[in-house]
Amino acid sequence: MRNRFASMMCAGLLFAAAALGQTAPAPQSTTMAPPAAAPLEFDVASVHPVDMAQLQADMRAGKMPNFGIHLDGLRAEYNDMSLKQLTAIAYKVKDYQISGPDWMATTLYNITARLPEGSKKDDAAAMLKTLLEDRFKMKAHLEDKERPVMALVAAKGGVKMKEVPAPPPIDETAELKPGERKMDLPDGPAVITISPGGVGATMNMGERGSYVQKMDMTTQTFKIDATAINMSGMVDLLSQLMQIGGGGTKQVVNETGLTGHYDISFSFSIAELMAMAKAQGQAVPGNSGNNAASEASDPGGAGTSVYAALEKAGLKLESRKAVVQQLIVESAEKTPTEN
Repeated sequence: MRNRFASMMCAGLLFAAAALGQTAPAPQSTTMAPPAAAPLEFDVASVHPVDMAQLQADMRAGKMPNFGIHLDGLRAEYNDMSLKQLTAIAYKVKDYQISGPDWMATTLYNITARLPEGSKKDDAAAMLKTLLEDRFKMKAHLEDKERPVMALVAAKGGVKMKEVPAPPPIDETAELKPGERKMDLPDGPAVITISPGGVGATMNMGERGSYVQKMDMTTQTFKIDATAINMSGMVDLLSQLMQIGGGGTKQVVNETGLTGHYDISFSFSIAELMAMAKAQGQAVPGNSGNNAASEASDPGGAGTSVYAALEKAGLKLESRKAVVQQLIVESAEKTPTEN
C-alpha cells in the first residue's frame, strides 16, 4: 500500500511541477479599453470526472495515465487534471496563486475538445476559461494582497551549487522514444517519461531544465533531482514541495539575483512523504495503527528535507511578507453541466 501511494505521489508531483510553469498575468492597463470581443470557445467539448478507482487500478497494473495537456492540430485534451490545474492554465496563473474550495485540487477530470477552424494553439487557454465559466459555473477574480511568502535568497557563505550550461531546447520534430510522451505546457513543450509501475519519472522542459523523480524500493526513499534548472524553475518546484510538505499555501519568491542554471536534489523517506501528505489532509493508505506515516516524527517533514538541501546548496528560505497576485475562486460547481 505504501509503494502504491508513493507511486501516485510521484506521478502527481511530476505533473504538478509541470503545471506550475505558468506565466502570471501582466498588470492591466488603466487606459480606456475597446469593447470586449466575444469570448473564444471550443466548437465542441466533452467533460467527464475521472474514475479514481479505475485510475488507481491502472497504475497498480503499470499502466500510467496520459496526464496533462495535449494539443494536436484542432484537437485539445486535458487528461486526469484537477480543476485547480485547469484553472491555472485557463487564467494563466500558478496553482499556488489560486484560492478556492479544497476539492478543486483533488477531484480529477478529462476534457476532450475541438478548436474552431483557423484557431491558433495559443487560443486554447482562453477557450478553456470559457468552458470553466460555462460548464463549471466558475466565478473568479484577481486580487493583489499582502501575504506571507518564503523568499529564496543566497546564504551568507555564498552559493555552493555548480553552475552548468543551459540545456538545449526540445526538438519538436524528433520522434518520441518508447515510453516518452509529449505535453504542451503554457510556456512551451515538455517530454515526460514515466517508468513502468510509476516508480520513476522524468520531465524534460528543454531550456527550462528537467526533473527526475524516482523511488528506491531498497532504501524506501523518494528522490527529486533537478538538472540545469534556473531560479524561476527552482521557485516553482520549491512552492510545490512546500505545499505538499506542510508549508500551506505560501508562495516562494526568487530574491537570489542568480541568472544561471544549476543542479540540485531533494530526498524524502517514503514514511516522510506519507506524513507530508497526511499533514495536508490527503488520504493515506493504511492510515491507522503503527504505519510509517503516523510514526514519522515531523509531520511537516518537507521543511527539514527542503531546508537541508538548500543549506547544502548555499541557499535558504526566509519568511517575509510581499504583495502577490491571487486568483480568488468565488464559486464553482463540482459536477459540470452535461455534455
